[in-house]
Amino acid sequence: MRWKRTIQLLDVHAEGEIGRVAIGGVPKIPGETIAVQLHWLNTDPKGDELRRFLCLEPRGAPIGSVNLLLPARHPDADAAFIILQPDQAHASSGSNSICVTTALLESGIVEMKEPETIVTLETAAGLVKAVATCRDGRCEKVRLTMVPSFVHELDVEIDTPHWGKIKADLCYGGIFYALVDVGQINLKIEKANAAGLVQAGMILKELINRDIKVVHPDIPAISGVAYVMFRDIEADGTVRTCTTMWPGRADRSPCGTGNSANLATLYARGKAKVGDVFTSKSIIGSEFEVGLQAVTEVAGRPAVIPTITGRGFTFGLTQVALDPFDPHPGGFALTDVWGPSAGEI
Repeated sequence: MRWKRTIQLLDVHAEGEIGRVAIGGVPKIPGETIAVQLHWLNTDPKGDELRRFLCLEPRGAPIGSVNLLLPARHPDADAAFIILQPDQAHASSGSNSICVTTALLESGIVEMKEPETIVTLETAAGLVKAVATCRDGRCEKVRLTMVPSFVHELDVEIDTPHWGKIKADLCYGGIFYALVDVGQINLKIEKANAAGLVQAGMILKELINRDIKVVHPDIPAISGVAYVMFRDIEADGTVRTCTTMWPGRADRSPCGTGNSANLATLYARGKAKVGDVFTSKSIIGSEFEVGLQAVTEVAGRPAVIPTITGRGFTFGLTQVALDPFDPHPGGFALTDVWGPSAGEI
């Protein structure tokens, strides 16, 4: 077949959240660092074209991410990657780090060693250490040591037309989050409320980014609140989460970067200390184990080093191609599947 472009994807999910991994055919991404490459993907028309090709219809879908495997720039890293989603390229993700680690080991790109393999991943946010438990050629689970996470501001008040004043914690866990106690919008985190949670998250994200600017003090390429994560505490201390993602969907996993950001709030409020470990559940009931490994500083402010443990599962191998005569090389989105935000794509 005379395809114009082909990219090979290993299909993986981490606790329900799809994170396909581009293991072949990835074009050269300009930039001397992963952060600069992230910026290029988000600002150059060719970067936008690549993201749309992989993430929008007819080749993509609103659910899940595509991870671009890139040559590592850091001498200690085994591989680098950037996360592509329908809205933009993102710097970091816990579920996608689990997917990438699983893909690297089960595809043989990185040699699997039993009972444990250590893989160092380079992201635009920094290095993520992945310790994979391996048996019989399978990656059974992955424990991530995430990048330093910190509080930008606690209890920020947001005036909303629907719920009055809402309080949110603005925090960094590899990307910036607005963390909102779900009771403030009169909903519970459960499957039946997914649409309502997503609608609320999209409204809040727009309001926050309109009025509040957040930029990482050391990595200018990481700016703006990427997601609103709703949270709740169950009777046994389990944290229940629902991260809402553009153009309008719920993260199926408990969310690694979101829980990292939330851990920074727990530490700041004196509710977590080094050595603590707790369970976080997603809207579908899947689980991550979240730990506070150490404390540190980022640009003079207190920060925590989180660990996130979860499982990745491969479920397919796909080759995505572009017919040179395809009238939709840039992809498209319709409101029947993508919601009202499809008009912005």
